[in-house]
Amino acid sequence: MKSLTENEISYKIRGAIFTIYNRLGPGLLESVYESTLCYELEKLGLRVKMQVGLPLIYDSIHMKTAYRIDLLVEGKVIIEIKSVERLLEVHHKQLVTYLRLSGLKLGLLVNFNSAEIDKSIFRKVNDL
Repeated sequence: MKSLTENEISYKIRGAIFTIYNRLGPGLLESVYESTLCYELEKLGLRVKMQVGLPLIYDSIHMKTAYRIDLLVEGKVIIEIKSVERLLEVHHKQLVTYLRLSGLKLGLLVNFNSAEIDKSIFRKVNDL
């Protein structure tokens, strides 16, 4: 299979998010959406890793796992999943920081606890 671009991966992710939302609706735990999204993306032939621990290098010291990203798709796109009443600015900043520290270009922040899922998916780009 040819290597997909971040945009192509993002398109498939959005489709899987809509599929899950239409089947399950809002209000479940983040872990439910995480596992079902992983399953849906794997059905589409994408490589997905859950709860990826990423180390942090600080003052040239390699720290143990500093943070965990919910899903990493094709080694290129981070998905941060929430199921909260409303997203806060800190949720957006968290994903931007994950992108910067990982060196990846694209991340999606999704809040499944929403009346309108299409307005609850946020694309974040690392300016590198």
